[in-house]
Amino acid sequence: MANTTPKTESKTITKEELKEQFIDVLHNDFQTTPDEASDQQVYEALTKIVVGILKAKRRKFTVKNRSEGKKKVYYLSMEFLMGRSLKTSIYNLEMVDETVGMLKDLGISINSIYEMEPDAGLGNGGLGRLAACYLDALAADGYHATGYSILYEYGIFKQKLEDGWQTELPDNWLPGGSALLVACPTQAVEVRFDGELVESWDNGFHSVELKDYTSVMAIPYDMFVSGYGSEAVSKLRLWKADVASFGMDDFIKGNYVKALGRNIMSQAITKVLYPNDNHAEGKSLRLRQQYFMSAASVADIVNTHLNVYGTLDNLADKVAIHINDTHPTLAIPELMRIMLDECGYDWDSAWDIVTRTFAYTNHTVMPEALEKWECNLLKSVVPRIYSIIVEINERYCRKLWDMYHDEAKVTHMSIIEKNMVKMATLCVHASHHVNGVAKIHSEIIKRETFKDEYAYTPEKFTNVTNGIAYRRWLYQSNEGLTKLLKDSIGDGFLRDASELEKFRAFADDKAVLEQLTAIKKQNKERFAKYVKNRYGVVLNTESIFDCQVKRLHEYKRQQLNALNIIAEYNYLRSNPDAPFVPKTYIFAAKAAPGYYMAKQIIKLIWNISQELKKDKRLNEKLNVIFMEDYCVSLSEILMPAADISEQISLAGTEASGTGNMKLMINGAITLGTLDGANVEIFEQVGADNILLFGMNVDEVERAKPGYRPIDIYNNNGVLKGAVDMLTSGGLNGEYFGEIANSLKSTDTYMAFADFDSYRDAQRRASESYTDAEKWSRMSLMNISGAGIFSADRAVDEYARYIWQLTK
Repeated sequence: MANTTPKTESKTITKEELKEQFIDVLHNDFQTTPDEASDQQVYEALTKIVVGILKAKRRKFTVKNRSEGKKKVYYLSMEFLMGRSLKTSIYNLEMVDETVGMLKDLGISINSIYEMEPDAGLGNGGLGRLAACYLDALAADGYHATGYSILYEYGIFKQKLEDGWQTELPDNWLPGGSALLVACPTQAVEVRFDGELVESWDNGFHSVELKDYTSVMAIPYDMFVSGYGSEAVSKLRLWKADVASFGMDDFIKGNYVKALGRNIMSQAITKVLYPNDNHAEGKSLRLRQQYFMSAASVADIVNTHLNVYGTLDNLADKVAIHINDTHPTLAIPELMRIMLDECGYDWDSAWDIVTRTFAYTNHTVMPEALEKWECNLLKSVVPRIYSIIVEINERYCRKLWDMYHDEAKVTHMSIIEKNMVKMATLCVHASHHVNGVAKIHSEIIKRETFKDEYAYTPEKFTNVTNGIAYRRWLYQSNEGLTKLLKDSIGDGFLRDASELEKFRAFADDKAVLEQLTAIKKQNKERFAKYVKNRYGVVLNTESIFDCQVKRLHEYKRQQLNALNIIAEYNYLRSNPDAPFVPKTYIFAAKAAPGYYMAKQIIKLIWNISQELKKDKRLNEKLNVIFMEDYCVSLSEILMPAADISEQISLAGTEASGTGNMKLMINGAITLGTLDGANVEIFEQVGADNILLFGMNVDEVERAKPGYRPIDIYNNNGVLKGAVDMLTSGGLNGEYFGEIANSLKSTDTYMAFADFDSYRDAQRRASESYTDAEKWSRMSLMNISGAGIFSADRAVDEYARYIWQLTK
């Protein structure tokens, strides 16, 4: 039955070799011994050894790929939500036994050492976590890859709930996280902002020079990302901003503010992830962040390529640059700038190379979420880049006019419209491939979001459904399930997730189903212990753990979940002795700092949890907990414990989702709409093993024009009772009139329309859960169908169909 994973090379390190290195590092770096070392010193020493192993593997792999002239990929993203790296690296390097054994010999617990590492919160949610998963998968698949982003001093904020209201605290992750980083100051590059353009002609040659600019140095720091069972190691290069030179002349003349101001402005660029941009200064800083990351990364790509090949003529043949959402869009005109201004290419030659080099992933179907920048701001902050965008647009519009002779159509398709630069339109025009991240999402962007662009260049558009670095949430986080899978189908699934499908053969094996139930119970008890220790809250592990854990946004419809909980609360108050399957609703989410309504919804959910605590008997049946400061390491504890995965966005709004995949592989049952990757989960598990509800995309579009939520409110007693609780003061004595009025007047994401259907899905969930064998079988079907959502599969599709890479 055993299926041993093939090894690509011999063991990375023996236990005795590891122990010798570990003792040496403690002695040389910390002047201490294993008996005297603190957990922090043990963590830093172990991390130094692991980083050294990864760095050496990366160097060896790079030399091999360069000698073979292989194409490589550069992945640009403003977010990489890495989480903790030490444990992942140890697992992917297959040195778990050696590490645990070495530390055990020295009387040290590995789990306490893992806890010393802070989450590298360099991302906000799914976008950044996807990028992190892809670096892992690119290494696992054996591709030569480098990611680029910013070394944010403060990552995504620490969330603290004060009386239920979200407050944001600094996420000062670097003191602990710096152990993972390798500084490369000799490879720093200059990035120029502001200034004035001076154009000139010399013997028929046109040149452009930027004068009186602000110079900022981009200092690279490297983080290495291991791949399971592979010789490859991905590199994440993070840029830190520093002042190019101190204004000594100004300082000597007494202009202290001016001299120091340059330094402050430069360092602000990499201070915090996503500064609030609801004011002019915030917009300017965010634009500077985007150009800083894009320009530094493109310069590094060009320098690396020239060092190997000596020319940019073959750039598109040897390099693929991928834009993850629109934040790195300025990399496109920046590469044009280098080729035109620094390398002497003519426009057509440069544009040909650029358009064969870039590809773009779209992550949203909502028009209001497509990034745009004011022309005047771009012209002020990056004048040369703006002039190149204008030229790109003029040439593009001439082609559109030649094809359509339709002024309205050309204006609508233009990259610049109403004094705004549409970044997604620039990406679509300049990229050789444009992909969505789930089948339904990719169809929507062709049919709606980029309808005209698709008609103009249909060959560009394709789909790559998202995937997750599944070993983190299974192999690392769910020991019991991993052992059951190994015992049942061998360990081949650790290398090839498609082998999880073999587990389906045990769908009617009562012994396996009973083991699955027992494993879930153990995971729920582990999570409950964590909750009690952190929050002092006791969870009923016999209850259904119903989880909605994701970014807080109205389109994700946490408000729909909350309305149903209020309706259940109202029912139990009126019928305290009625049969009721106990439920524990678990929420975790951060709201963008400037998103007032999202913060109101968090406050509402918290107030519901407090109201339920007042009646102990009722609270045993119905409980709500909001987990503050959701992060990757918290998800690693929560995902294995979940019974239900709530994926309840309005159909047509969620691009894909990846939390649904992490929960699915841990055996949670999806309760959701036919939106994003839920559609493909449904295809994998069948109607009996998913809890679907609500309108589909076509039904949503038909309902929108005449949608009147107030009519539904007036004609649905259960819904009306729940909504009225928002304004009655019955939820811990507070009022939520803004939420109630918004829902009754507009209900943009149609929670009222799907309310009854959602409640029916919850009813079906409770009925199924009471049949332990049936529920366990549903869980097994989800686990066995989760293999297709591996990031290994996703990046292999990118590599073959978009980037044209070879292993």
